[in-house]
Amino acid sequence: MSLVELTVQRVSDLVISERDRLQYFLDQQRNAVLAVVDGLDESQLNTPVLPSGWTPLGLVRHLASAEAMWFQWVVMGTRPQVTWDDGIDDPPYDPEAPFTTEHSGAAVIRQYRRQCEISNEVLQSRDLDAALLGEHGLHWPEEPITDVRWVALHMIEETARHAGHLDAARELLDGATGRGPR
Repeated sequence: MSLVELTVQRVSDLVISERDRLQYFLDQQRNAVLAVVDGLDESQLNTPVLPSGWTPLGLVRHLASAEAMWFQWVVMGTRPQVTWDDGIDDPPYDPEAPFTTEHSGAAVIRQYRRQCEISNEVLQSRDLDAALLGEHGLHWPEEPITDVRWVALHMIEETARHAGHLDAARELLDGATGRGPR
């Protein structure tokens, strides 16, 4: 048997679960977010480059909140575990405000990683068809939000969308392109 045949045999024997595939694509997008902002200084992280006023750091902060809201609040029905180690309290949520933050870049990255770890634990602990234990308060009339699978797919979509925003912002800030795993 040739090396190619052995490789094909091994790959064909692999069984990858749907959960593992969802986890893989979610992690790829999360890694893209972190790669795109890696190397930006505090000033760049807090510079809005589009008229809407969001900053790269504010967008990563938003993604950390989205992870907490969707996996902890919506999937598990529990109050999100959000603790900051920099002593700065978050202001009340304002849906009209641009995504910005007073937290340092390091604190936001730590929070994002922490929220992703918690989300992974939730995703691995629940059946993809499991009903949601919490309320989301959002209205998607064309697509009911019914199970853990929907939340995982939504977070892949949300993270990918914002990774693209960050790509464009990074290019406008310092000309860097092609950052991230894809």
